[in-house]
Amino acid sequence: MTTIAKETNKVSKSKASKIAKDGEVSKLRIRVKAYESKILDASLKQIMDTAIRYDVQFFGPIPLPTEIKKYTVNRASFVFKNAREQFEMRVHKRLIDILNPNQKIIEALTNLSLPSGVNIDVKMM
Repeated sequence: MTTIAKETNKVSKSKASKIAKDGEVSKLRIRVKAYESKILDASLKQIMDTAIRYDVQFFGPIPLPTEIKKYTVNRASFVFKNAREQFEMRVHKRLIDILNPNQKIIEALTNLSLPSGVNIDVKMM
């Protein structure tokens, strides 16, 4: 990360904390999950482009820890008990916060067509 990006990050976080102290901020928290990271990044780009188009301040995408589920299965059912196969599923997650969302941005996000395999959780905070 360059120093310019770090400085802009600091400025934007300080603005967010000032707004939060006033108690007037409302937040739209979007958690996006997918099995493939490329599809996830493409859908996040659509969400960020929509937020930029409607001139709304947002933070993210923040990468969350990848959830890894591992499964071990016997290759044979009877004699070769020591021969096993291992499979894993990776669930990639990202987070975007939209500050002070208006009705237009909420409507645009609900009408957004995202690729299949992408799960979206939206919370109003």
